[in-house]
Amino acid sequence: MEKVAFILKTTAHPTRIAIVQLLSGQESLSVTDISEKLSVEQSLLSHHLTGMKLKGILSSTRDGKNIFYSLKMREVVDVIQCLASCTFL
Repeated sequence: MEKVAFILKTTAHPTRIAIVQLLSGQESLSVTDISEKLSVEQSLLSHHLTGMKLKGILSSTRDGKNIFYSLKMREVVDVIQCLASCTFL
């Protein structure tokens, strides 16, 4: 239950949930790609991505000037999908 609580606390923002959902279907995406697909300003997005990376939810790699993010903790997708399937929401 502690792991579930950690996941919920770390992803408790609509933008963070959208990032997880977007990355769940991709191997990795650049900050620019994520920003465009979610229509979120890059500075705000970077704040969310950095926080999720520091908590171990995401990992990143650098390729020149681009930073690519991917899901490190795949269990996050299961928790979000489980909550999304609740009938009371």
